[in-house]
Amino acid sequence: MGIKHNNARIIHKWIGLGINRCMFILHFLPDFVTHLILIAGILGTIAGFVLGFIPFIRTYQLPIQIISLLLLSFGLYIEGGLANEESWQLKVKEVEAKLATKEAASQEKNVEIVEKVVTKTEYIKTKGQDIIKYVDKEVVKDNEVIKYVEICPAIPQVILKSINDAATIPHEAIK
Repeated sequence: MGIKHNNARIIHKWIGLGINRCMFILHFLPDFVTHLILIAGILGTIAGFVLGFIPFIRTYQLPIQIISLLLLSFGLYIEGGLANEESWQLKVKEVEAKLATKEAASQEKNVEIVEKVVTKTEYIKTKGQDIIKYVDKEVVKDNEVIKYVEICPAIPQVILKSINDAATIPHEAIK
């Protein structure tokens, strides 16, 4: 039972690949060719079944019926493929339009983000400069700290305290 099911899957896969290859090849044909195939199938079916009383058609009635039914089936299949392709193309156009609007909105957001980053960078630079100015003022005020820094390589607590104070003071108040 399992082997038959597996064989059916393999056969179905190969038939599906053949149909997909056929549809790919038909993309190179213009649309009117598929319409002509369908119309030829319809006219041949009518001729084969209804116009059997005409001697020429009566002679070739069975081949006309078989060929016209095959053309009709193939034409319907191709028309369905065209309709499906058109619906997918419409969906692709809709998604591309949405993507274009999203990309435009993304560009606007990118500009806003860059502006925020630039302003924050400027703020950080000015804050750093203000901290340096504040620490320099505090160190200059205390001559003992300057002497201590020259003698000992360790950083005195006064400088650490002034750096911490400068970092917590808003830079507008320092100026």
